[in-house]
Amino acid sequence: MLAYTYVEQGKFELREKSRPRLKDARDAIVRVTLGSICTSDLHIKHGSVPRAVPGITVGHEMVGIVEETGDAVRNVKPGDRVAVNVETFCGECFFCRHGYVNNCTDPDGGWALGCRIDGGQAEYVRVPHADQGLTRIPDGVSDEQALFVGDILATGFWAARISEITPEDTVLIIGAGPTGICSLLCTMLKHPRRIIVCEKSPERIRFVREHYPDVLVTTPEECLAFVHAYSDHGGADVVMEVAGARDTFQLAWQCARPNAVVTVVAMYDGPQILPLPDMYGKNLTFKTGGVDGCDCAEILRLIEVGKIDTTPLITHRFPLSRIEEAYRLFENREDGVIKVAIG
Repeated sequence: MLAYTYVEQGKFELREKSRPRLKDARDAIVRVTLGSICTSDLHIKHGSVPRAVPGITVGHEMVGIVEETGDAVRNVKPGDRVAVNVETFCGECFFCRHGYVNNCTDPDGGWALGCRIDGGQAEYVRVPHADQGLTRIPDGVSDEQALFVGDILATGFWAARISEITPEDTVLIIGAGPTGICSLLCTMLKHPRRIIVCEKSPERIRFVREHYPDVLVTTPEECLAFVHAYSDHGGADVVMEVAGARDTFQLAWQCARPNAVVTVVAMYDGPQILPLPDMYGKNLTFKTGGVDGCDCAEILRLIEVGKIDTTPLITHRFPLSRIEEAYRLFENREDGVIKVAIG
């Protein structure tokens, strides 16, 4: 089968590989019907994910059809359409039992697919702990609607959940890329008083204004003054940092009011500095880390009833045989790309 492979830092390559086989009674084999490219895949390519293993098939955003299951799998069966979770998790360890599935202590736990074990930018993928890592897609939900459930939508849902958003809040979201838009959609479910999106790309600013006209939009250069003008207590009550740059990390805490929550959703290419003397007295609460993607069934339910729609994010589509072209487009942000569907 064709599989897009991490060869070495800076190099991915489309290769022919053997179709995966079951290795454990809790495994499932999924035929990938639609996948996507994530910014985290680019982090692997650039060498900023040290745990990524050369030789693995990349990709962790996908939906598909179950082809085969191990004897211990109970929740899915061959023929089921499923969303694949970015994380594989046992469901039994201390962290899983507390909902922190990103920290699962199983050898295949956490973000393994497309990082430490073969992922889904391929024709087939083996999913460990299939009862936790696969969620059946309702009949009325298309592959396109479900494509982002297991990763960036799960990330946005997790970010909104841990950010303690109330109806009285002003929420600032820094970054209107795909994960930023998913965080926006999940924040909207909380019905805060005001949502502000900060973005530098004119194309993405237009996208937000076209699709979410009730959301306020500003640029990084104007963000601090804009947030002060549109907030009640000297800054945003909640800040989500989804852009992942040094300047945006600084902007996040600067735009937060005293005693605010700053949720760091982004993944960074390098270390960030927390200038504690400058922040003294702001009494901020920072929440960080990888997504705990254990809400996929609820997200699919919300999609099914029309409360979440991420299909406008799919701006381009390529077959797997042209995935290198898709990567060039996505990495260079050409032609107004937001997300690329592969399949």
